[in-house]
Amino acid sequence: MTPENFPPGFPQPTGAPEGAPNVIVVLTDDVGFGATSTFGGPVPMPVFDRVAEQGVRFNRFHTTAMCSPTRASLLTGRNHHAVGSGGITEVAHGAPGYTSVIPDSAATFGHVLRDNGYDTAWLGKNHNTPMWETTSMGPFDRWPNGYGFDYFYGFFGGSGNQFAPALVENRNFLEAPADDPDYILDRDFGDRAISWIDRQNVLRPEKPFLMYLSPGTAHSPHQAPKEWIERFKGAFDDGWDAVRARTFERQKALGIIPETAKLTPRPDRIPAWDSASEDEKRLYRRMMEVYAAQLAHWDFQFGRILDRVEALGQLENTLIVYVQGDNGASGEGTLEGTTNDVATMNGASPSVAEMLANIDDIGGPESFGNYPVGWAWAMNTPFQWTKQVASHFGGTRNGMVVSWPARIKDVGRVCSQFHHVIDVAPTLYDLIGITPPESFRGVAQQPFDGISMGPSIFEGDAAPDRRAQYFEMAGHRAYYQDGWIGSTYPESVPWEKTSDLPPEDWRWELYDLTSDYSQDQDLAEQQPERLAAIRSGFEAACDKNNVNPVHVGYFYGLHQPKPSPFRGRSDFTYYPSGRRMPGAEFPDLKNKSWRVEAVCDLTDRESGTIISQGGWLGGWSLYLLEGVPQVIYRLGVEAELRTRIAAKAPLDAGIHRLALDLRYSGEGRGGPAELVLTVDGEISGAARIDRTIGNLISGSEGVSIGFERGAPLPPEARRPFRMRGRIERLDVHLGDTAVATATKDT
Repeated sequence: MTPENFPPGFPQPTGAPEGAPNVIVVLTDDVGFGATSTFGGPVPMPVFDRVAEQGVRFNRFHTTAMCSPTRASLLTGRNHHAVGSGGITEVAHGAPGYTSVIPDSAATFGHVLRDNGYDTAWLGKNHNTPMWETTSMGPFDRWPNGYGFDYFYGFFGGSGNQFAPALVENRNFLEAPADDPDYILDRDFGDRAISWIDRQNVLRPEKPFLMYLSPGTAHSPHQAPKEWIERFKGAFDDGWDAVRARTFERQKALGIIPETAKLTPRPDRIPAWDSASEDEKRLYRRMMEVYAAQLAHWDFQFGRILDRVEALGQLENTLIVYVQGDNGASGEGTLEGTTNDVATMNGASPSVAEMLANIDDIGGPESFGNYPVGWAWAMNTPFQWTKQVASHFGGTRNGMVVSWPARIKDVGRVCSQFHHVIDVAPTLYDLIGITPPESFRGVAQQPFDGISMGPSIFEGDAAPDRRAQYFEMAGHRAYYQDGWIGSTYPESVPWEKTSDLPPEDWRWELYDLTSDYSQDQDLAEQQPERLAAIRSGFEAACDKNNVNPVHVGYFYGLHQPKPSPFRGRSDFTYYPSGRRMPGAEFPDLKNKSWRVEAVCDLTDRESGTIISQGGWLGGWSLYLLEGVPQVIYRLGVEAELRTRIAAKAPLDAGIHRLALDLRYSGEGRGGPAELVLTVDGEISGAARIDRTIGNLISGSEGVSIGFERGAPLPPEARRPFRMRGRIERLDVHLGDTAVATATKDT
């Protein structure tokens, strides 16, 4: 509201700078440089094309190579380790650069724009709240509202199920409607964004708005409406080698990459398309069709949002910063792809035969998939490697577009200055005309690591390059300096077992980026002195930004101790709440013995869930079916990865005590255990589990008591699978056989 809305004597609101634009920041997920039509790729994205035609493209823009770190740098304008975000939140550990805690000394652009007269909203993925702070009790300082966004609608964590997401609105946990067969998350984001813009336009038309859109597409699971998948049938039949070659030619024809750029060869660690069998090709094509459908479907939803802004007469003065991908395309789907990403992380990938048997389900509610590495490599054309590999541009170079019709008049250009995601926040402040605070909430602000991209946008080739930038992720390292980059050779890649070679022993490569756009020609042997100087610069950057100690592998931090409300305790009592609990509200049951005991007042022939953790992707459930107590434990979807117990007879109505014990006998992660069902003090069934869940119980599914949400575990269950009777209490006891903290990825 303006001062005219406030009678004399009332505190006056802060106004935005004169002529301040609306701001829309878009960050998609796991989208490689060569995926979209806007950057020469095979996935048609007409709305992204439209934004590029009304603005400028950046062909040397970089991210950090993974989700949370890129997002922390985007929000704050600081290097990811400098704001405690050296890895994703799930792998946080106690070294200063890796805690996942963004400090108060690094205010976000949400904070700064809100305090300068903007209405602020964030819709989509939030992967920047420390895991132990994602409970219903907060604290909420590092939730999106606490990061300066007055409205949030989306999900927490690395991935969201398009069909059954665990949603959060501001500080409240929500469920997607179970009775809407057409529900899909990205359409929901489009609807919510339009609704928020409409309300903001009615209530505060004089104020500019900031909208941060981070849909989670196209991170796994790759899911899309069936009719969108059908649009891409046959589009990728000739495989990743051919798609990569065509993308490279289009990139040159469009002027996206220099004429001198080379197409880097396929490494031996990625198989040729022609080496796959016909059945494998049929499977791999379907997986790529789904990925393309999901990305194109998001583009359509973003188009709806832009159309509404235009219909309100506000598009002309709207600054759009669209970063296509928070890192390169993902190689985490293994060489064969997967239809159960969670099982793959637990070392139990579904077989090709299993996936082929359910090929028509891929992309729908019964799949949670990721495509094979070969497709990720093709989506990262013309660069080497993939997401996580921060040493090479296949992991870090992403297409970015900036448009602002009111100000950017020389449109359709390609900006070739070297920029980084840390430059986004300083660019917003520069273009809007905001001086960021030296102190925020009483805390002195650390210097920005980013610079404004304004000169690149408005001065073209005359604008200077960024002079230096470091990269590090899970042992992969690089340092850019004055047109050259030193890069470690990836001894570890996401689809292989983590290397035992210490990071200090990894080989370094050297590239002259002034003539070698794609890191094709390694000059390390020819110029050892230059490489030594670059490595020295990298070490100085490590010291400045809390990069050390460097650890190899994605899983190092996963099993390190973290803050938790459950530390030092072994007994907990829960009661039905009517809502799905996030995983952080339940103790860690992996790799240890445990017991869950429920006191229930049952109706006759009771059916429903007593407690479930996880979903069909992996987890366990104690439930009733026609009065008969049942247990299911799932490491994956295949029959040999499912363990079931059923009592011999149904229970009468009345009070009963049901207990489930897991007696862990493994010496490491994911070892064997015995599962025992006890009813009213008597053992009703037992079974041996040869392999338990060792790394991850689907974080997005959480825990449900008295009903089912998300993707239910029991095959007989249909949401909400709610008990008619009453659960009086549910007690959890942790045993004493937890394995010692592991330090290596297995």
